[in-house]
Amino acid sequence: MGKNHFDELPSHLILEILCSGKLSAIDLVCLEFASKTFGARNDLCDLKFKSLVDFAAFQLCGSHATFSMIGLNSQKDLYDRCGGKWKRVLRFLESVEQSSDMVETSSGNMQITAGKYHTLAISNSSVYSCGSSLCGVLGQGSETTQCSTFTRINFPPLARVAHVSASYNHAAFVMQSGEVFTCGDNSSSCCGHSDTNRPIFRPRLVESLKGIPCKQVAAGLNFTVFLTRQGHVYTCGTNSHGQLGHGDAQDRPSPKKVEFLGKVGPIVQVAAGPSYILSVTEDGSVYSFGSGGNFCLGHGEQHDELLPRLIQKFRRKGTHIVQVSAGDEHAVALDSNGFVYTWGKGYCGALGHGDEIEKTRPELLSSLKNHLAVQVCARKRKTFVLLDSGLVYGFGSMGFGSLGFLDRKLSDKILKPRILNSLRSHHVSQISTGLYHTAVVTNCGQIFGFGDNERAQLGHDTLRECLKPIEIFIENPSSEDDVDPML
Repeated sequence: MGKNHFDELPSHLILEILCSGKLSAIDLVCLEFASKTFGARNDLCDLKFKSLVDFAAFQLCGSHATFSMIGLNSQKDLYDRCGGKWKRVLRFLESVEQSSDMVETSSGNMQITAGKYHTLAISNSSVYSCGSSLCGVLGQGSETTQCSTFTRINFPPLARVAHVSASYNHAAFVMQSGEVFTCGDNSSSCCGHSDTNRPIFRPRLVESLKGIPCKQVAAGLNFTVFLTRQGHVYTCGTNSHGQLGHGDAQDRPSPKKVEFLGKVGPIVQVAAGPSYILSVTEDGSVYSFGSGGNFCLGHGEQHDELLPRLIQKFRRKGTHIVQVSAGDEHAVALDSNGFVYTWGKGYCGALGHGDEIEKTRPELLSSLKNHLAVQVCARKRKTFVLLDSGLVYGFGSMGFGSLGFLDRKLSDKILKPRILNSLRSHHVSQISTGLYHTAVVTNCGQIFGFGDNERAQLGHDTLRECLKPIEIFIENPSSEDDVDPML
């Protein structure tokens, strides 16, 4: 429909279209520039809104799950931090939501996850893997030990992948149907299958979760966390530190519901470290459990927690957390106003406070308080923070070039957040870091990686180490067998 036709539509109908939820903040900006119908103030608008699009963005923010849960003071603070622009508030809310899940790019929906010596990517509901296939984590079959390029993982016909996690030696996949598949090292029962004598080399349906649709998974060192659409949490695998959250240290061979979390309200996000779990509730509280080593649980102690325990510091300060990331020895959180908090061990400056001193409880990262962060990402002694502008800050260990800075020889660590100039020409929408390599997705749907490539985890077979981000290409399906019969 041309813009002249839009001019003839009733204002209430245009507003209904704008507020349908089908349009993103970027779409609204484009419409505002494309036609005077959208860019002008309308009789439906209050005087404080400069255009119909601005009014629609305000309405969409008000109906957004996160925005509606934070208090009026926090809503005003976020509005002010976004320069008094409702479209930017909406973009912030959308970016945070997508960055821990699937991001919308101009090339389709995508997600990236960097693991130990491997990388997995979802592109338009298909998932691809490259790197070392330790214990079957690549999902390519027992005959595959390494993939030097992104190779498509075969799933049953019509199965469309919506979320993936593969941090260590196994991988978990959520389908659009809510079904969960797993593959990799199952010796600890972390894949949720009874066969523990050999690796699961190709994705296999977790039978015990049939009828329990999931929306997110998080793979720990030898356990797995499953988040259902209803906001319930299930765990299975090794439980030596109480990381499964059941009040004991007994391993679980199949997913079992964490009853305690069911009493504190719906869970909206989970993150798994090597032997601990962070979970975010709908009201912005954070519960942690498992290994207390390195102060990763955020309680000021190093005791193991067999049951989920509320991180009191956030509650006392009225901080509404929207996202967490669980590193090997430290943790990071993002609040509803785009502020970043870190805690745990400060090795190599991984906490970003300008030193290597540990923080036993969450501490605000003051050097980034003038920026609006939309994603936090922690792993082995390093941290990344993604801003709503698409810029990336990194700090921590420079090992193998996985921080993305080109002057690695001058220093082996970055103690304070520093902008990644090597990515400045791209608008990054999502970032994931593995043991010694990192991968990002841009808003154009490009994938870039940097760091260690000894096992082809950057999707190239000739490089060994890459300081400067290099594009990783996804190969097109190579045979008719790969083509979805519904297309």
